[in-house]
Amino acid sequence: MGGMPIRQPLPTQRVEQIDPFLLLHHADIKVPTHVEPDHAGVGPHPHRGFSPVTFIFKGGVHHRDSRGNDSVIYAGGAQWMNAGMGVIHSERPPHDIADIGGRQEIIQLWINTPADHKMDQPEYFPLSAEEAPGTMSEDGKVNVKVFSGEILGLKGPIPSHTEVNAATLEFKKGGKISIPLPIHHNALMYLLDGKLTLDGFGLVEELNAVHFKNDGEGVTMEALENTRVLLLSGAPLDEEVVSYGPFVMNNQTQIMEAMRDYQKGKMGVLIEE
Repeated sequence: MGGMPIRQPLPTQRVEQIDPFLLLHHADIKVPTHVEPDHAGVGPHPHRGFSPVTFIFKGGVHHRDSRGNDSVIYAGGAQWMNAGMGVIHSERPPHDIADIGGRQEIIQLWINTPADHKMDQPEYFPLSAEEAPGTMSEDGKVNVKVFSGEILGLKGPIPSHTEVNAATLEFKKGGKISIPLPIHHNALMYLLDGKLTLDGFGLVEELNAVHFKNDGEGVTMEALENTRVLLLSGAPLDEEVVSYGPFVMNNQTQIMEAMRDYQKGKMGVLIEE
């Protein structure tokens, strides 16, 4: 992805999408020291028709876009953008990346936008680690942070046109937690590291994703070692998905229109300074 080595648990040959989730990339890289931060990372590129979301686990990300948004979010936070009718953005390491360890670990998630909102004005929501509501499990060994939707009674502050719940879970060894999820949602989780047991399934190891069946009202997990998890659930849109590169629409004509609008500059211009 933009020259950055990544893991891609979604989509795979077996699972094209977990509606409304389209793509999940996990990157854990050492930022090159021979390149200025302003020239590292992912340079300006367009999006239309979905929400590209970046969860930051190590280091930080400097976001800039053609709508004038310019912010840095560090580890524990997220950058959530509804691309709407079209926006150009870049995601670079922050200027102080070398001072904070020199590594970037992120997950980028693509969430489909309902057809009725694909041509809305773009929106950008930065959320720092301190702004994300959190709670601890009863045993004091699982830290839960909610970014959007509602989990364990905590409401995430980031609004979304798509009905989704998004949270990170950080387990200490032996930590156990049960999390109710809406029965009509599709759900998945991804382990950045560690190892846990999942009730009704068994062992899940690091760097694996789990796509849940729609046959229950929640999930129960117990960590066998320190483990970090991204947990997602969302109401399926049940809409046709046609994608081409950075554009996700409902038919091929709309894809052609997106390409034309980008080439004509209708998604704006991003000049990095």
